Amino acid sequence: MTTRQRKTRKNTRWSRATSVRAGLALAGVGAIGATTLTGLSTDAMATGERTAKAGAAAHHGERAQLRKDARAVLETGVTGLTVRVQDERRRSTTVRAGVADLRGNRPVPYDAHYRIGSDTKTFTAVLVLQLVAEGKLDLDDTVEQWLPGLVQGNGNDGSRITVRNLLQQTSGLANYTNLQFQSLETMKQDFLANRYTSLAPEERVKLAMTVAPEWLPDAADPGSETRWSYSNTNYVLAGMIIEKITGNSWEREVRDRIVKPLRLKDTFAPGTSARIPRPTATAYTKFPGEKRLTETTEQANAWSDGAVISTTADMNTFLRALLGGRLLPAGQLAEMKRTVPAEGFTSTPGTTYGLGIAWRPAEGCDKGVWSHGGKSFGTVSETAVTDDGRRSGASAAFTINFDDTDKHIAQDDATQRMLVRALCE
Repeated sequence: MTTRQRKTRKNTRWSRATSVRAGLALAGVGAIGATTLTGLSTDAMATGERTAKAGAAAHHGERAQLRKDARAVLETGVTGLTVRVQDERRRSTTVRAGVADLRGNRPVPYDAHYRIGSDTKTFTAVLVLQLVAEGKLDLDDTVEQWLPGLVQGNGNDGSRITVRNLLQQTSGLANYTNLQFQSLETMKQDFLANRYTSLAPEERVKLAMTVAPEWLPDAADPGSETRWSYSNTNYVLAGMIIEKITGNSWEREVRDRIVKPLRLKDTFAPGTSARIPRPTATAYTKFPGEKRLTETTEQANAWSDGAVISTTADMNTFLRALLGGRLLPAGQLAEMKRTVPAEGFTSTPGTTYGLGIAWRPAEGCDKGVWSHGGKSFGTVSETAVTDDGRRSGASAAFTINFDDTDKHIAQDDATQRMLVRALCE
Protein backbone atom coordinates (compact mmCIF):
# COMPACT_ATOMS: atom_id res chain seq x y z
CA MET A 1 0.00 0.00 0.00
CA THR A 2 1.40 3.39 -0.99
CA THR A 3 1.57 6.38 1.35
CA ARG A 4 -1.16 8.09 -0.64
CA GLN A 5 -3.42 5.01 -0.47
CA ARG A 6 -2.86 4.72 3.28
CA LYS A 7 -3.79 8.36 3.82
CA THR A 8 -6.89 8.02 1.63
CA ARG A 9 -7.96 4.90 3.47
CA LYS A 10 -7.56 6.58 6.85
CA ASN A 11 -9.46 9.69 5.84
CA THR A 12 -12.37 7.95 4.14
CA ARG A 13 -12.96 5.29 6.78
CA TRP A 14 -13.52 8.05 9.37
CA SER A 15 -16.52 9.19 7.33
CA ARG A 16 -18.77 6.24 8.13
CA ALA A 17 -21.76 6.92 10.42
CA THR A 18 -20.81 9.20 13.32
CA SER A 19 -17.02 9.03 13.25
CA VAL A 20 -14.78 12.03 14.00
CA ARG A 21 -15.96 14.28 11.23
CA ALA A 22 -19.23 12.50 10.50
CA GLY A 23 -21.13 12.04 13.62
CA LEU A 24 -18.84 13.33 14.49
CA ALA A 25 -32.16 0.96 14.98
CA LEU A 26 -44.53 -26.59 18.40
CA ALA A 27 -45.62 -29.50 19.09
CA GLY A 28 -46.76 -30.18 15.49
CA VAL A 29 -43.17 -30.11 14.24
CA GLY A 30 -42.13 -32.73 16.78
CA ALA A 31 -44.96 -35.02 15.75
CA ILE A 32 -44.08 -34.77 12.07
CA GLY A 33 -40.43 -35.48 12.80
CA ALA A 34 -41.24 -38.61 14.82
CA THR A 35 -43.54 -40.01 12.13
CA THR A 36 -40.93 -39.50 9.41
CA LEU A 37 -38.16 -41.11 11.41
CA THR A 38 -40.23 -44.28 12.02
CA GLY A 39 -40.44 -44.95 8.29
CA LEU A 40 -36.66 -44.86 7.68
CA SER A 41 -34.60 -47.99 7.05
CA THR A 42 -31.75 -48.88 9.40
CA ASP A 43 -29.16 -47.91 6.76
CA ALA A 44 -30.88 -44.60 6.15
CA MET A 45 -30.98 -43.92 9.88
CA ALA A 46 -27.27 -44.66 10.19
CA THR A 47 -26.51 -42.35 7.28
CA GLY A 48 -28.62 -39.66 8.89
CA GLU A 49 -26.78 -40.05 12.17
CA ARG A 50 -23.40 -39.71 10.44
CA THR A 51 -24.60 -36.64 8.58
CA ALA A 52 -25.91 -35.10 11.80
CA LYS A 53 -22.62 -35.79 13.57
CA ALA A 54 -20.64 -34.29 10.69
CA GLY A 55 -22.90 -31.25 10.73
CA ALA A 56 -22.50 -30.85 14.47
CA ALA A 57 -18.72 -31.10 14.16
CA ALA A 58 -18.67 -28.49 11.41
CA HIS A 59 -20.89 -26.20 13.46
CA HIS A 60 -18.56 -26.64 16.44
CA GLY A 61 -15.61 -25.68 14.23
CA GLU A 62 -17.43 -22.59 12.97
CA ARG A 63 -18.18 -21.52 16.54
CA ALA A 64 -14.52 -21.98 17.51
CA GLN A 65 -13.41 -19.83 14.56
CA LEU A 66 -15.98 -17.17 15.42
CA ARG A 67 -14.67 -17.08 19.01
CA LYS A 68 -11.14 -16.68 17.70
CA ASP A 69 -12.16 -13.86 15.37
CA ALA A 70 -14.12 -12.14 18.16
CA ARG A 71 -11.00 -12.18 20.33
CA ALA A 72 -9.10 -10.58 17.43
CA VAL A 73 -11.61 -7.72 17.45
CA LEU A 74 -11.21 -7.43 21.21
CA GLU A 75 -7.43 -7.11 20.80
CA THR A 76 -7.86 -3.89 18.78
CA GLY A 77 -8.92 -2.15 22.01
CA VAL A 78 -12.59 -3.09 22.35
CA THR A 79 -13.95 -3.57 25.88
CA GLY A 80 -16.70 -5.99 24.87
CA LEU A 81 -18.64 -7.30 21.90
CA THR A 82 -21.32 -9.73 20.85
CA VAL A 83 -21.76 -11.34 17.41
CA ARG A 84 -24.49 -13.54 15.99
CA VAL A 85 -24.38 -15.45 12.69
CA GLN A 86 -27.17 -17.37 10.97
CA ASP A 87 -26.59 -19.93 8.21
CA GLU A 88 -28.78 -21.24 5.40
CA ARG A 89 -30.30 -23.81 7.76
CA ARG A 90 -31.33 -21.00 10.12
CA ARG A 91 -28.88 -22.20 12.75
CA SER A 92 -27.60 -19.38 14.93
CA THR A 93 -24.12 -19.10 16.35
CA THR A 94 -23.66 -16.45 19.03
CA VAL A 95 -20.34 -15.50 20.59
CA ARG A 96 -19.32 -12.78 23.03
CA ALA A 97 -15.98 -11.48 24.25
CA GLY A 98 -14.73 -8.98 26.82
CA VAL A 99 -16.82 -7.43 29.56
CA ALA A 100 -20.07 -5.51 29.75
CA ASP A 101 -18.55 -2.87 32.02
CA LEU A 102 -14.96 -2.10 33.01
CA ARG A 103 -15.98 -1.93 36.67
CA GLY A 104 -16.57 -5.70 36.85
CA ASN A 105 -16.28 -9.05 35.10
CA ARG A 106 -19.88 -9.36 33.90
CA PRO A 107 -19.90 -10.64 30.30
CA VAL A 108 -21.62 -8.80 27.48
CA PRO A 109 -25.23 -10.09 27.24
CA TYR A 110 -25.76 -12.22 24.15
CA ASP A 111 -28.99 -10.29 23.52
CA ALA A 112 -27.62 -6.85 24.35
CA HIS A 113 -29.46 -3.83 22.98
CA TYR A 114 -27.23 -1.40 21.10
CA ARG A 115 -27.34 1.63 18.84
CA ILE A 116 -26.98 0.48 15.24
CA GLY A 117 -25.92 3.96 14.08
CA SER A 118 -25.94 4.29 10.31
CA ASP A 119 -27.33 0.79 9.83
CA THR A 120 -30.49 2.86 10.38
CA LYS A 121 -30.05 4.17 6.85
CA THR A 122 -31.02 0.78 5.45
CA PHE A 123 -34.29 0.96 7.40
CA THR A 124 -34.98 4.46 6.05
CA ALA A 125 -34.19 3.40 2.49
CA VAL A 126 -36.64 0.48 2.81
CA LEU A 127 -39.40 2.88 3.90
CA VAL A 128 -38.77 5.15 0.92
CA LEU A 129 -38.73 2.24 -1.52
CA GLN A 130 -41.97 0.88 -0.08
CA LEU A 131 -43.57 4.26 -0.80
CA VAL A 132 -42.18 4.07 -4.33
CA ALA A 133 -43.73 0.62 -4.74
CA GLU A 134 -47.07 2.03 -3.57
CA GLY A 135 -46.91 4.77 -6.21
CA LYS A 136 -46.72 7.57 -3.64
CA LEU A 137 -43.22 8.65 -4.60
CA ASP A 138 -40.76 8.35 -7.47
CA LEU A 139 -37.00 8.02 -7.15
CA ASP A 140 -36.67 10.79 -9.73
CA ASP A 141 -38.77 13.22 -7.68
CA THR A 142 -36.71 16.15 -6.43
CA VAL A 143 -36.24 17.33 -2.88
CA GLU A 144 -37.77 20.65 -3.92
CA GLN A 145 -41.00 18.91 -4.95
CA TRP A 146 -41.53 17.46 -1.49
CA LEU A 147 -39.72 19.94 0.76
CA PRO A 148 -39.96 23.27 -1.09
CA GLY A 149 -37.51 25.97 -0.07
CA LEU A 150 -35.63 23.79 2.43
CA VAL A 151 -32.47 23.00 0.46
CA GLN A 152 -31.20 26.36 -0.73
CA GLY A 153 -28.53 28.97 -0.04
CA ASN A 154 -24.74 28.89 -0.45
CA GLY A 155 -25.13 27.16 -3.81
CA ASN A 156 -27.45 24.42 -2.55
CA ASP A 157 -30.40 23.65 -4.80
CA GLY A 158 -33.10 21.12 -3.93
CA SER A 159 -34.41 21.14 -7.50
CA ARG A 160 -31.12 19.53 -8.60
CA ILE A 161 -31.29 16.66 -6.08
CA THR A 162 -33.51 13.60 -6.47
CA VAL A 163 -34.68 11.05 -3.94
CA ARG A 164 -32.28 8.59 -5.58
CA ASN A 165 -29.41 11.02 -4.97
CA LEU A 166 -30.32 11.13 -1.28
CA LEU A 167 -30.45 7.37 -0.81
CA GLN A 168 -27.33 6.72 -2.90
CA GLN A 169 -25.23 9.47 -1.29
CA THR A 170 -24.70 11.20 -4.63
CA SER A 171 -26.35 14.53 -3.77
CA GLY A 172 -23.15 16.43 -2.99
CA LEU A 173 -24.77 17.92 0.14
CA ALA A 174 -22.58 18.74 3.13
CA ASN A 175 -22.64 16.34 6.07
CA TYR A 176 -24.25 18.21 8.97
CA THR A 177 -22.40 16.10 11.55
CA ASN A 178 -19.10 17.36 10.17
CA LEU A 179 -20.25 20.81 11.20
CA GLN A 180 -21.36 19.65 14.67
CA PHE A 181 -17.89 18.31 15.51
CA GLN A 182 -15.46 20.50 13.59
CA SER A 183 -12.78 20.56 16.27
CA LEU A 184 -11.05 17.42 17.54
CA GLU A 185 -9.81 19.39 20.54
CA THR A 186 -13.35 20.16 21.75
CA MET A 187 -15.01 16.93 20.62
CA LYS A 188 -15.36 15.48 24.12
CA GLN A 189 -16.76 18.61 25.73
CA ASP A 190 -19.10 19.16 22.77
CA PHE A 191 -20.46 15.64 23.18
CA LEU A 192 -20.88 15.89 26.95
CA ALA A 193 -22.57 19.28 26.67
CA ASN A 194 -25.08 18.09 24.07
CA ARG A 195 -25.52 14.33 24.69
CA TYR A 196 -29.12 14.82 25.88
CA THR A 197 -30.03 17.37 23.18
CA SER A 198 -31.71 16.22 19.99
CA LEU A 199 -31.81 18.64 17.08
CA ALA A 200 -35.00 18.84 15.06
CA PRO A 201 -34.63 17.55 11.47
CA GLU A 202 -35.00 21.08 10.12
CA GLU A 203 -32.13 22.24 12.32
CA ARG A 204 -29.88 19.48 11.01
CA VAL A 205 -30.60 20.46 7.41
CA LYS A 206 -30.21 24.15 8.19
CA LEU A 207 -26.74 23.44 9.57
CA ALA A 208 -25.77 21.68 6.33
CA MET A 209 -27.04 24.63 4.30
CA THR A 210 -24.49 26.96 5.93
CA VAL A 211 -21.83 25.65 3.55
CA ALA A 212 -21.67 25.03 -0.19
CA PRO A 213 -22.29 21.52 -1.56
CA GLU A 214 -19.40 19.48 -2.90
CA TRP A 215 -21.18 19.43 -6.26
CA LEU A 216 -24.62 19.79 -7.81
CA PRO A 217 -25.98 16.84 -9.83
CA ASP A 218 -26.62 17.42 -13.54
CA ALA A 219 -29.72 19.59 -13.91
CA ALA A 220 -30.88 17.60 -16.96
CA ASP A 221 -30.54 14.19 -15.30
CA PRO A 222 -29.62 14.46 -11.60
CA GLY A 223 -30.46 10.82 -10.90
CA SER A 224 -27.59 9.68 -13.14
CA GLU A 225 -24.99 11.23 -10.82
CA THR A 226 -22.24 8.78 -9.84
CA ARG A 227 -20.02 11.02 -7.70
CA TRP A 228 -20.29 9.67 -4.17
CA SER A 229 -19.78 11.28 -0.77
CA TYR A 230 -21.18 10.16 2.57
CA SER A 231 -23.58 12.62 4.17
CA ASN A 232 -26.02 12.08 7.03
CA THR A 233 -27.95 15.09 5.72
CA ASN A 234 -29.23 12.95 2.84
CA TYR A 235 -31.03 10.59 5.20
CA VAL A 236 -32.48 13.34 7.35
CA LEU A 237 -34.10 14.70 4.20
CA ALA A 238 -35.30 11.20 3.29
CA GLY A 239 -36.92 10.91 6.73
CA MET A 240 -38.63 14.27 6.28
CA ILE A 241 -40.01 13.18 2.91
CA ILE A 242 -41.37 9.98 4.50
CA GLU A 243 -43.18 12.09 7.09
CA LYS A 244 -44.50 14.50 4.46
CA ILE A 245 -46.00 11.68 2.38
CA THR A 246 -47.40 9.51 5.16
CA GLY A 247 -48.47 12.17 7.63
CA ASN A 248 -46.87 10.02 10.35
CA SER A 249 -43.63 10.29 12.26
CA TRP A 250 -40.60 8.49 10.84
CA GLU A 251 -40.45 6.46 14.05
CA ARG A 252 -44.03 5.23 13.58
CA GLU A 253 -43.34 4.24 9.98
CA VAL A 254 -40.31 2.19 11.10
CA ARG A 255 -42.52 0.45 13.64
CA ASP A 256 -45.52 -0.18 11.40
CA ARG A 257 -43.74 -1.09 8.17
CA ILE A 258 -40.68 -3.02 9.41
CA VAL A 259 -40.64 -3.79 13.12
CA LYS A 260 -44.20 -5.19 13.46
CA PRO A 261 -44.32 -7.23 10.24
CA LEU A 262 -40.97 -8.87 11.04
CA ARG A 263 -41.75 -9.20 14.77
CA LEU A 264 -38.54 -7.45 15.74
CA LYS A 265 -39.29 -7.44 19.45
CA ASP A 266 -36.11 -5.58 20.44
CA THR A 267 -35.89 -2.98 17.67
CA PHE A 268 -37.22 0.57 17.88
CA ALA A 269 -36.55 4.20 17.06
CA PRO A 270 -36.18 6.05 20.40
CA GLY A 271 -37.29 9.52 19.34
CA THR A 272 -35.61 12.12 21.55
CA SER A 273 -34.85 9.69 24.38
CA ALA A 274 -31.19 9.20 25.27
CA ARG A 275 -31.82 5.96 27.18
CA ILE A 276 -31.11 2.43 26.00
CA PRO A 277 -33.00 -0.54 27.47
CA ARG A 278 -31.48 -3.45 29.37
CA PRO A 279 -29.87 -5.80 28.80
CA THR A 280 -27.02 -3.83 27.31
CA ALA A 281 -23.36 -3.09 27.86
CA THR A 282 -21.60 0.13 28.76
CA ALA A 283 -20.44 2.07 25.71
CA TYR A 284 -17.01 3.70 25.80
CA THR A 285 -15.34 6.31 23.62
CA LYS A 286 -11.66 7.18 23.35
CA PHE A 287 -11.77 10.86 22.51
CA PRO A 288 -8.93 12.61 20.67
CA GLY A 289 -6.07 13.48 23.02
CA GLU A 290 -7.56 11.50 25.92
CA LYS A 291 -5.66 8.73 27.70
CA ARG A 292 -8.74 7.14 29.25
CA LEU A 293 -12.04 5.86 27.90
CA THR A 294 -15.16 7.93 28.56
CA GLU A 295 -18.54 6.32 29.25
CA THR A 296 -20.92 7.41 26.46
CA THR A 297 -23.86 5.01 26.76
CA GLU A 298 -26.66 7.58 26.91
CA GLN A 299 -27.04 10.01 24.02
CA ALA A 300 -29.66 11.56 21.77
CA ASN A 301 -27.85 12.69 18.67
CA ALA A 302 -29.42 11.08 15.60
CA TRP A 303 -32.68 10.60 13.71
CA SER A 304 -33.56 8.84 10.42
CA ASP A 305 -29.85 8.84 9.65
CA GLY A 306 -28.77 6.80 12.68
CA ALA A 307 -31.10 6.49 15.68
CA VAL A 308 -32.41 2.90 15.68
CA ILE A 309 -31.68 0.59 18.63
CA SER A 310 -31.67 -3.17 18.02
CA THR A 311 -30.03 -6.52 18.85
CA THR A 312 -27.91 -8.90 16.77
CA ALA A 313 -30.85 -11.35 16.56
CA ASP A 314 -33.21 -8.70 15.19
CA MET A 315 -30.61 -7.36 12.77
CA ASN A 316 -30.14 -10.83 11.31
CA THR A 317 -33.90 -11.16 10.88
CA PHE A 318 -34.09 -7.77 9.18
CA LEU A 319 -31.20 -8.42 6.79
CA ARG A 320 -32.45 -11.87 5.77
CA ALA A 321 -35.96 -10.54 5.19
CA LEU A 322 -34.66 -7.67 3.09
CA LEU A 323 -32.35 -9.66 0.79
CA GLY A 324 -34.83 -12.52 0.76
CA GLY A 325 -37.47 -10.27 -0.81
CA ARG A 326 -39.89 -10.04 2.13
CA LEU A 327 -39.74 -6.27 2.60
CA LEU A 328 -39.62 -4.98 -0.96
CA PRO A 329 -41.07 -6.05 -4.32
CA ALA A 330 -38.49 -7.37 -6.79
CA GLY A 331 -38.34 -4.11 -8.73
CA GLN A 332 -37.56 -1.96 -5.70
CA LEU A 333 -35.04 -4.48 -4.33
CA ALA A 334 -33.29 -4.35 -7.70
CA GLU A 335 -33.18 -0.55 -7.47
CA MET A 336 -31.69 -0.81 -3.97
CA LYS A 337 -28.94 -3.04 -5.37
CA ARG A 338 -28.02 -0.67 -8.22
CA THR A 339 -24.72 0.72 -7.02
CA VAL A 340 -22.08 3.35 -7.72
CA PRO A 341 -18.39 3.18 -6.73
CA ALA A 342 -17.88 4.16 -3.09
CA GLU A 343 -14.13 4.32 -2.66
CA GLY A 344 -13.14 4.25 0.98
CA PHE A 345 -16.52 3.31 2.44
CA THR A 346 -14.84 0.09 3.52
CA SER A 347 -11.22 -0.99 3.23
CA THR A 348 -12.24 -3.63 0.66
CA PRO A 349 -11.31 -2.55 -2.90
CA GLY A 350 -14.30 -2.56 -5.20
CA THR A 351 -16.90 -1.57 -2.58
CA THR A 352 -19.98 0.04 -4.13
CA TYR A 353 -23.03 1.76 -2.61
CA GLY A 354 -26.67 1.26 -3.54
CA LEU A 355 -29.75 2.75 -1.93
CA GLY A 356 -29.00 2.55 1.78
CA ILE A 357 -26.86 -0.55 1.50
CA ALA A 358 -23.35 -1.30 0.23
CA TRP A 359 -21.86 -4.24 -1.65
CA ARG A 360 -18.34 -5.56 -1.40
CA PRO A 361 -16.55 -8.56 -2.86
CA ALA A 362 -15.92 -11.37 -0.40
CA GLU A 363 -13.73 -14.41 -0.94
CA GLY A 364 -15.86 -17.53 -0.75
CA CYS A 365 -19.10 -15.72 -1.62
CA ASP A 366 -19.38 -15.58 -5.42
CA LYS A 367 -21.86 -12.72 -5.32
CA GLY A 368 -20.12 -10.83 -2.51
CA VAL A 369 -21.92 -9.57 0.59
CA TRP A 370 -24.25 -6.67 1.36
CA SER A 371 -23.88 -4.54 4.46
CA HIS A 372 -23.84 -1.02 5.81
CA GLY A 373 -22.44 -0.61 9.28
CA GLY A 374 -22.90 2.18 11.75
CA LYS A 375 -21.17 4.09 14.51
CA SER A 376 -22.29 6.19 17.39
CA PHE A 377 -20.32 7.44 20.36
CA GLY A 378 -19.24 4.22 22.08
CA THR A 379 -20.79 1.63 19.78
CA VAL A 380 -19.85 0.08 16.43
CA SER A 381 -22.48 -1.93 14.56
CA GLU A 382 -21.35 -4.14 11.71
CA THR A 383 -23.43 -6.37 9.44
CA ALA A 384 -23.15 -8.66 6.44
CA VAL A 385 -25.66 -10.71 4.44
CA THR A 386 -25.28 -12.87 1.34
CA ASP A 387 -26.95 -11.85 -1.91
CA ASP A 388 -29.71 -14.44 -1.51
CA GLY A 389 -30.35 -13.52 2.14
CA ARG A 390 -29.71 -17.05 3.38
CA ARG A 391 -26.65 -16.28 5.50
CA SER A 392 -26.15 -13.21 7.65
CA GLY A 393 -24.21 -11.82 10.56
CA ALA A 394 -24.43 -8.88 12.93
CA SER A 395 -22.09 -7.65 15.62
CA ALA A 396 -21.96 -4.92 18.24
CA ALA A 397 -18.73 -3.64 19.75
CA PHE A 398 -19.09 -1.34 22.73
CA THR A 399 -15.99 0.78 22.16
CA ILE A 400 -14.95 3.31 19.54
CA ASN A 401 -11.54 4.94 19.24
CA PHE A 402 -11.39 8.48 17.88
CA ASP A 403 -7.88 9.11 19.20
CA ASP A 404 -5.92 6.70 17.00
CA THR A 405 -6.84 6.33 13.34
CA ASP A 406 -4.84 3.12 12.91
CA LYS A 407 -6.63 1.43 15.83
CA HIS A 408 -9.97 2.68 14.55
CA ILE A 409 -9.30 1.11 11.15
CA ALA A 410 -7.90 -2.07 12.71
CA GLN A 411 -11.15 -2.53 14.65
CA ASP A 412 -13.23 -2.05 11.49
CA ASP A 413 -11.09 -4.46 9.49
CA ALA A 414 -11.09 -7.17 12.18
CA THR A 415 -14.87 -6.93 12.55
CA GLN A 416 -15.55 -7.13 8.83
CA ARG A 417 -13.08 -10.01 8.49
CA MET A 418 -14.90 -11.87 11.29
CA LEU A 419 -18.30 -11.59 9.57
CA VAL A 420 -17.10 -12.37 6.05
CA ARG A 421 -15.26 -15.46 7.24
CA ALA A 422 -18.37 -16.66 9.08
CA LEU A 423 -20.57 -16.22 6.02
CA CYS A 424 -18.29 -17.13 3.16
CA GLU A 425 -15.58 -19.58 4.20
